Amino acid sequence: MRNLAPFVRRPLALTPLIDVIFLLLLFFMLTSTFSTFGEIELSNTRAGSGTVDSSVDRFFVQLGAERVTLNGQPISLDDVATDVQTGQVLVSLDDDTTAQRLVDLLHRLRGRDGLDVLVLE
Repeated sequence: MRNLAPFVRRPLALTPLIDVIFLLLLFFMLTSTFSTFGEIELSNTRAGSGTVDSSVDRFFVQLGAERVTLNGQPISLDDVATDVQTGQVLVSLDDDTTAQRLVDLLHRLRGRDGLDVLVLE
């Protein structure tokens, strides 16, 4: 026997779908982090400034993944911050230097009056 009754489509209930969407929205809002990223200013110099002050102390820092040298002498990252107080710091990066290592050095040298840090390419 065949069912001769016509097929009746029931209306789609949107309430469970809206509930799921709100639960997903709540989940993603509670699990995400809203952190701000700090900016580190690398250089204040402008192109074409040709004035050279000979009385400024200059320091040359070579930064690698495992080594730090100040004017050719091996030194730790914390000691660089204590030895360099004022003057100009030139930072040369080795090929294996990570960005985090550079940020660690710049973080230790930041906020000092009379200290100019220049990262060489």
